Amino acid sequence: MAYSIEPIGIVHSPYKEKFAVPRQPGLVPSANCEIVLQGLANSLEAVRSIEQFSHVWLLFLFDQNLEAGWRPTVRPPRLGGNERIGVFASRATFRPNGIGMSAVKLKGVRHHNGQVIIDIGGADLVDGTPIIDIKPYIPYSDSLPDALGGFASEQPPTLTVEFSLNAQQQLSGKKADYHRAVITEVLAQDPRPAYKKGKSDNKTYAVNLFDFNVQFTVSEPVITVISIDTINQ
Repeated sequence: MAYSIEPIGIVHSPYKEKFAVPRQPGLVPSANCEIVLQGLANSLEAVRSIEQFSHVWLLFLFDQNLEAGWRPTVRPPRLGGNERIGVFASRATFRPNGIGMSAVKLKGVRHHNGQVIIDIGGADLVDGTPIIDIKPYIPYSDSLPDALGGFASEQPPTLTVEFSLNAQQQLSGKKADYHRAVITEVLAQDPRPAYKKGKSDNKTYAVNLFDFNVQFTVSEPVITVISIDTINQ
């Protein structure tokens, strides 16, 4: 039996591409995102009383991966990108129905010109990701202190992020501190492929965050941001 799902909203986030998106929610707490509700869900009635909760669950579609299909086994980055495990033992983005879930901080609800917008923090979603449901996070049932985390039982180590003089000069304006904080938290996760880590790496990487093309190099344990160029819209 087939079912159809209609997105209830779209996410706007700093992450303009899949590369460097945090691999789990909450790893980049400084990042502010918003959910723009749409269709029948674009209603103040639909979000009535939601602000009594500090966090919500987001169910969403890995829309950029749907056409690629899926396989029963995957190679998680946490295992070095070499060992295969079952897709249901992972949070891989290539899944049978392409559905993801994230627990995020709820920062507030806005209503402007008939549009309902939900402000969230710490999301791990690409800009434009379709949201298919929102549910409140219930601490007494959703938090399980005795749960086992398998191969992902601990938060991965982070690298130190430094900004070259050129990069520092390129960050300006009222949001400079905010942009710097998000760039720092994103790159500290080391977004490179797993096979690159722990080895000499002379490559210059680039990622689109906000309206910037951020270029950086890695010499573990330090990531150096070498330029932050504004992308022409």
